[in-house]
Amino acid sequence: PRGICHWQEAAMKGHVFSRHNMLGNSEFNEGNCKLAVRHWMISAKMGDEKSLNAIKFMFKDGEATKAQYAEALLGYRDAVEE
Repeated sequence: PRGICHWQEAAMKGHVFSRHNMLGNSEFNEGNCKLAVRHWMISAKMGDEKSLNAIKFMFKDGEATKAQYAEALLGYRDAVEE
């Protein structure tokens, strides 16, 4: 669909809202947990707290690994410190 292409393009250009809400959440709602975690990992590393919390939830639910959560946490911290 055309709208998704625009959100994907925006996400590739660094638009955090597009990455978290439009791509991460939509993949999660479609049942694509692994892809949702990948989108949220990227936006968490850009300093998005909602994405970090989403990965934390997925880790607690068994859909993300401890390593993924740790990587997201460190990336988030680095982005916030900048």
